[in-house]
Amino acid sequence: MAEIKITLTRSGIGRPGIQRRIIESLGLRRLHHTVVHQDSPTIRGMVNKVSHMVKVEIA
Repeated sequence: MAEIKITLTRSGIGRPGIQRRIIESLGLRRLHHTVVHQDSPTIRGMVNKVSHMVKVEIA
């Protein structure tokens, strides 16, 4: 299965609580922090909810 790299590019300050919780559950802790996840529908759905705050690359 493919992997995707997710990088936090915008802060969660001032965002709705659900978006902050999604960022936290993806494992992103600070700006420009990158995590690698298996590509799955669950992860894709989470990324779609915060797509304006993250950058996604196929690893």
